[in-house]
Amino acid sequence: MAATIHLVRHGAHADAGRVLTGRGGDDGLATAGTAQAAWAAGYLARRNVVRVESSPQRRTRETAAVIAKACGGDPRVAPALDELDFGEWTGRVIADLDGDPDWTHWNTVRSQARIPGGERMTDAVTRAVTHLDTLGAGTWPGAIVCVSHSDIIRGVVAHYLGLSLDRMLAFDVDPGSITSLVVGEWGGRLLSLNVQAP
Repeated sequence: MAATIHLVRHGAHADAGRVLTGRGGDDGLATAGTAQAAWAAGYLARRNVVRVESSPQRRTRETAAVIAKACGGDPRVAPALDELDFGEWTGRVIADLDGDPDWTHWNTVRSQARIPGGERMTDAVTRAVTHLDTLGAGTWPGAIVCVSHSDIIRGVVAHYLGLSLDRMLAFDVDPGSITSLVVGEWGGRLLSLNVQAP
């Protein structure tokens, strides 16, 4: 048994790339993010999607709603797909973290570092991979879409490729992009990475 799983990063929101929103705030999609979600929905509508899931965050739920409308059915919230808990960094301007030794350590040794007051990357990847493995062990008549966040998707890809989490910043997962996997009881195989609107 195996499942084709399309991992979608939510569309852009107003603070994307500037503020470490994490699980804080209630940012919905910006105009560009709505367009990215619409492109992803059109792309996925041609791929026999039978289930759409999302992280609990508003930006992922809005992206999933656009995709589910195009594919039929209703999106489901899956807590395992949630954003990292950024602890004390939640809501901080990213540029203001430059020079912080904890921030430098986090971005250098993701396999070991813990966010102050927050989550370890290894724990976040474990919860997401456990969920995807469960989906992959099921019997599905079509593909599954999971709308999540950049670091979660990168961590999942690194896991299935056998890469250290210290290497997960070596590839991009852009807003509105689609990364596709086949996941089964034997593990996972990457089909495509960071596919996005031309």
